[in-house]
Order: sequence, then C-alpha cells, then structure tokens
Amino acid sequence: MDDVKRRLETTFLTPMRNPELRAMYGRSLPGGMLLYGPPGCGKTFLARAIAGELGAGFHAIELADVLDMWMGSSERNLHEAFEKARRNAPCVLFLDEIDALGQKRSQLRSNAAMRGAVNQLLTEMDSVKSDNDGVFVLGATNHPWDVDTALIRPGRFDRMLLVVPPDRDAREAILRHHLRNRPLEGIDVGKLARRTEHFSGADLAHLCDSAAELALEDSVRSGHARPIGMRDFDRAQRDVRPSTGAWLEDARNVVLFANPGGRFDDLLEYLKKRKLA
Repeated sequence: MDDVKRRLETTFLTPMRNPELRAMYGRSLPGGMLLYGPPGCGKTFLARAIAGELGAGFHAIELADVLDMWMGSSERNLHEAFEKARRNAPCVLFLDEIDALGQKRSQLRSNAAMRGAVNQLLTEMDSVKSDNDGVFVLGATNHPWDVDTALIRPGRFDRMLLVVPPDRDAREAILRHHLRNRPLEGIDVGKLARRTEHFSGADLAHLCDSAAELALEDSVRSGHARPIGMRDFDRAQRDVRPSTGAWLEDARNVVLFANPGGRFDDLLEYLKKRKLA
C-alpha cells in the first residue's frame, strides 16, 4: 500500500506533524479524505493507523451511533460527535460506511430523518461554518458512487483515495502475519501469494483460518497433532474465493458509464492495469 501511505503522508501526516511549516505555507487542515475500495482491504485499519502515527485521538462514528427514531435526534447526535472531536483536537474522526450516513439526498425523498442527517453532516463538515482545525475527518465506503455529491467538494471530503486489494508483496506480508505462531511445515508463502490475486486482506485471513481448521480436524481424527501444510491450503482454496469480484464488476460499470468529471479515474487506471476494463 505504498501509494496509499504516500498520499496520506503528504496530505495529512506531514502537515499535522509540522505546524510551523503548515503555517508558513498557509496549509490548513479542514475538510477530509474519503477512503474507498472493496470490502476487507484495510480502510478502517488505515484510519486507526493514522491516529496511532500521530499519537492523536481516534473517534469512530457508525450509522447506529447517529440514527434515532425521534425527529431531530439524529442531527443532535451527529453534532455532539463533531463537538467532542473538536474539544479533543488533534484527533481523527472516522465515519464508517459513509455511503449510508451521507447517501444521495435524491434517494431519500421519502425519508425525512435520513435527509436531516445528511444535511447535518454537510453543515458539520463545512469549514466556513465550523471550526474543524485539528480535526481530520476520514470517511470509508465501499460505494462512493452512492455518496451525496455535496459531500465530495472542497472543504468537505475534498480528497478521495482508492484502497485496492493487496498486491503480491502485500499478500505475502499479510499471509506471514496470519501464519505467525502457528505450527507450519513446508509452507511456500510466496507461492500462496502468487495464487491469491484479487484476495482482500480479510480473504487471506479467512484462508489461513480455513487451512488451520482443516489441519485441526485431521489431527483430531487421527489422534496425532500435525502442523499446517500446503495440502491444507490446497483444500481450503477450493472453498475460499476472493470476495472482491462482485465489487470490481460494479466498479467497472460505474467508471465506464457513470464517471462524472473523472472522479474515479484512479479506479479506472487500476482496472485497466488489471485488464478488467
């Protein structure tokens, strides 16, 4: 994820770590960044990692934390979450599943409560109306094309960052991480990384768990504990398939037929490199 980390370093980490340089160059930190990509590829992990890099607070908001059955309560909940972040600046305010919390208002004509929540989110993120200095808002979504366009403009989510399935080097590192402290024999991690293209990080974790489960089952049946071997991964991979396929197909349709203003050009470039578009 070198490209992702470089963008985060340039956009957010360096200005936040160097307030004097930030002031010299007139670099403010209102607005936010929208992380998007297939599920299970590390968007939430990245948000937590940013807070850890800075030693800053991390406040996560999910849909259940905001929505309420009573009129006006959702807006109040959202406002209080932003106020808490402002009081504890510098901090990272993380909005997960932003396509649900900030979905297009044109799709919410019959849902006044959700429209109110979206409008409140627009107000809270507006740098003209709110003092969000020191509060970096990160959003994550699997469906950026469902996010209200007013949220994706300067002063709000003015930067979008594609988080794609891990490349081969990253897959190898993820596999090694999930295989640590497990009994192994004859495991070729490089080979596993080569044959798991399009697997998300979550898919790779599931693959390792499935192989371990098969080895455990065999050990119980035979009465002799044995290490996890390549044959366990061969069997596990018959059932564990990459979960990113459906998302990539949806993404392909969006970038080819509904890419307003080139908003998803980085996604189009990724799909072309993978010969998916």
